[in-house]
Amino acid sequence: MVVLNKIYTRTGDKGTTGLATGERVEKWSLRVESYGAVDETNAAIGVARLHGSADTVLDAMLGRIQNDLFDLGADLATPERDKPLGWEPLRIVAAQVTRLETEIDQMNAAIPPLNSFILPGGSALAAYLHVARTVCRRAERLIAELMAQPNEKVSPEALAYANRLSDFLFVAARRANDNGAADVLWVPGANR
Repeated sequence: MVVLNKIYTRTGDKGTTGLATGERVEKWSLRVESYGAVDETNAAIGVARLHGSADTVLDAMLGRIQNDLFDLGADLATPERDKPLGWEPLRIVAAQVTRLETEIDQMNAAIPPLNSFILPGGSALAAYLHVARTVCRRAERLIAELMAQPNEKVSPEALAYANRLSDFLFVAARRANDNGAADVLWVPGANR
């Protein structure tokens, strides 16, 4: 259970922050950058949801994803260590990745295949979902870089979730563009 009765603590005034394990790390550490980008993804999805209230099915999916992103942030903020924590850390699980795959397939079934890359745009909801997608891709790159560090452990499901979420957001943007009918297609070399 999370209890936030005091918002400022002054503990970060010297450039460090606390992980869920209690250890202090620099605010610019790769782990903090990773879960910070996850938090940014969540905020971008929140803004996107302001523009999609008519699509209640998509809005419900996005709401579940926002909750999952807090799970992902908690996962990344709780590094695995050799000594036991004394409590069970929250981790992304395969079922959360599978749910994204199922929802991607369900949405994509109604959308014609692409014959060109698309430009972020079309409807407001689609444009904001593309912003969320690009922020999510950054989070994914940072998580992958964190995984590659010799002294860091990240669950494969955490990276898979971020990877699948960026795919989900791409397909969701196409759904928001009248199932691709309002997609703005890239025309290579059009302005030469």
